Amino acid sequence: MSAKAGQGVVGFGYEGADLEGFLGTLLARGVRTVVDVRLTPISRKPGFSKRRLAAALAELGIDYVHLPALGNPKWNRPGFSGSAAALAAARAAYAERIACREARDGIEQIVSRAGSRLVAVLCFEADQQRCHRDIVLDQVRDRLQHRAGELI
Repeated sequence: MSAKAGQGVVGFGYEGADLEGFLGTLLARGVRTVVDVRLTPISRKPGFSKRRLAAALAELGIDYVHLPALGNPKWNRPGFSGSAAALAAARAAYAERIACREARDGIEQIVSRAGSRLVAVLCFEADQQRCHRDIVLDQVRDRLQHRAGELI
């Protein structure tokens, strides 16, 4: 997708990061909104639980949005770190899960924001291919490309 500078969507996993470094990366990339797609936005990593993260982002002028409808249920998480077959099954189960209206509305919220600003879709996993946010990003990018095609 070709987007204007400061627009679009990127994925971020905070595994291995500290809060200060993570925030610095967001600022350097020009992120204006963080969309948290963790089902339950709590973390053992200092600063990455919902309230503290939202407050730290707000201090930098970055919006925080939590979309639990786009979270990956606990029972489906092991497949994302499993074999190729387990990963494929987990991705398929997640894609089926987010076919509901509430999840589609969440995708649409991301698409709407990404049309005018850079949005980071956030979860823990550093390897995006092994995270459900990869599926979210694919759907968002598909919709953004479709909209760009309509404007031509």
